[in-house]
This record gives sequence, structure tokens and C-alpha cells, in this order.
Amino acid sequence: MKEKPVSSPSFEQGLERLEQIVKELEQGDLPLERALELFEEGMKLSGHCRHQLEEAENKVEILLKKADGKVVAEPFPQEEE
Repeated sequence: MKEKPVSSPSFEQGLERLEQIVKELEQGDLPLERALELFEEGMKLSGHCRHQLEEAENKVEILLKKADGKVVAEPFPQEEE
């Protein structure tokens, strides 16, 4: 049987699920196996959300109004880590 491809959650859905995972893990009464499953899911979601943020940052442009009234798009300056 073929598995259906899983669509990626939106950023908001991913963040909401991460919050649910954190709440469940904070309760502390989970069996170790379940806690590890949740941790793994959370790490994957975290990476996915981080990737979505990086993509959005790359698309952001700062619009500067020039003296002649024209609007010019410039790339968003990226912070160096």
C-alpha cells in the first residue's frame, strides 16, 4: 500500500503543534518512548518553521522612496551570525 504524501504544515500550524508538544512534554508524566517521539516531531517541526522563516526573510524587501518619487526595491539586509 502506497503512503499519501504528507503536505507541510503552514508556519502557523507548525508553531501551534510545537506549542502542543511543549505542553505535553512539560507535564512530565509521559513514558520515555512517547516523550522521544514528541521530541523528534518537535525537532522536525522546528526545522521546518525555521526554514519557512528563512525563506520569508529572503523575500522581504525594503522599499525606499527616492528623491524623485520612485519606489525602489532593495534586498533585505541579512544579519551575520
